[in-house]
Amino acid sequence: MADTELHETDSEDQKDWQAETDADVKDTDTNETDTNETDTNETDEADDDYGVSMDKVQAVLNATADKSEMTPQMQRMMSRQAENTRRVEETIKGTKSNPRWFVPLFCALMIIGLIWAVVYYLSPNGTWPIPGIGAWNLAIAFAIIMVGFIMTMWWR
Repeated sequence: MADTELHETDSEDQKDWQAETDADVKDTDTNETDTNETDTNETDEADDDYGVSMDKVQAVLNATADKSEMTPQMQRMMSRQAENTRRVEETIKGTKSNPRWFVPLFCALMIIGLIWAVVYYLSPNGTWPIPGIGAWNLAIAFAIIMVGFIMTMWWR
C-alpha cells in the first residue's frame, strides 16, 4: 500500500505541497499575534492528513473506542494493546518479592564483615576482635562478607 502511494505521487504534487508549507511559514512569521489560532489550525490539518483524529487514537489506546467505527488496523492495534496489558498484569502478579528484612540483613552482614576485617588490621598485633585466633579473624570477616554477597543472588 505504501509503495503504491509512493509511486502515485509525482514531483508536481510534491512541489505544490512544498510551496504551501513555505507560504504557511512566511504567513506565520508575519502574523505573530495569531499564533494560537494557527497552532489549532495546524493540528486540525495534521489530523486531516492522517485521516484519524487524535481523539480516536487516544480512545483506542485507552480501550474506550466503539469497535464498530474502527478500521481493521485500529482494531488490531487495540487487541495488541489489550494483550500487552494482560501479559504485564500476569507478570506482575506472578512475581515474588523478598521479605522486608532481607535487604537490610545482607547489607548489614557485608558491613559487619568489613568492620571485622578493619578492626583486625588496626588492632595491635591482631588481638581484636577475637583474641588468640590470630589471622582466623580475617577468615571470619571474609566469611561474613561472602554470606552477604551470596544473599544478593536471591534478592528479588
